Amino acid sequence: MNIEYVQTQGWKDYELIDSGDFYKLERFGDYILARPEPQAIWRKSLTDAEWEEMANAVFEKGKGDGERGEWVAQKGMPEQWRVRYDYKNMHMDMRLGRTSFKHVGIFPEQASNWCFIYDKISELRSTNEEVKVLNLFAYTGGASLSACSAGAKVTHVDSVKQVVNWSKENMLNSNLDDIRWIVEDARKFVAREVKRGNKYHGIILDPPAYGRGADGEKWVLENDIFELLEDCSKLLEEDGFVVFNLYSMGLSALLAEGLLRQVFGEKEITCGELYFEDRFKKRLPFGIYARF
Repeated sequence: MNIEYVQTQGWKDYELIDSGDFYKLERFGDYILARPEPQAIWRKSLTDAEWEEMANAVFEKGKGDGERGEWVAQKGMPEQWRVRYDYKNMHMDMRLGRTSFKHVGIFPEQASNWCFIYDKISELRSTNEEVKVLNLFAYTGGASLSACSAGAKVTHVDSVKQVVNWSKENMLNSNLDDIRWIVEDARKFVAREVKRGNKYHGIILDPPAYGRGADGEKWVLENDIFELLEDCSKLLEEDGFVVFNLYSMGLSALLAEGLLRQVFGEKEITCGELYFEDRFKKRLPFGIYARF
């Protein structure tokens, strides 16, 4: 097992400026946002006045323990804007927007996985006439775009129609096409693919801690992930790859690695944390990954 702490490189349109007091100050393209961050347990390096002066929009949490809240934006801050990420011949143009759950449309640390996906597919295409990739819990499609950019046939699965439409927009902005879009519960789709006998060279999983399927199906990560991974193992080609992400606090890279090893066998699995370092050298973890 190889545990790594990986800071995503190559971003021109993203920067972690400061973090602390359970918030993070980030630049997405031309705009700076302040958002809650439960892992920023240290103190801010900049003053509150400096944060207030710099931030084009601040997410304020609502009452209670939920994730919902509202953005307080400066005059002239657009509802939507776009950012780019480039790697080799991968050129991704993604639309951002301020959502009521504090998300903006990308998880910038995932660019590390996008590059891994792009390189693995490029390798597989040298020995396979066609490379098929399945992206589950696919959100706004960063991983789908990276796989498509490398020449894979991509099936993109998410249970929220509006998010799939957002992904389609990102595909068109990136001058890509021919991604297969599925609005459905990931477990149901994978179970049907197993029955059909379909195979994929790459499987990407980015599951939430909790969620609902397209028809209201309940998803609880700890209860449901093992069975889903078992079904995914039946879909993976012998020379295939897997990218698995976890965001739930309290879960570890060791758990992610252990899940993949029990389900997929003795693969050369790399696992660890994805992080960004702010301007003051504070390293803020953004998520757990395991991949082979």
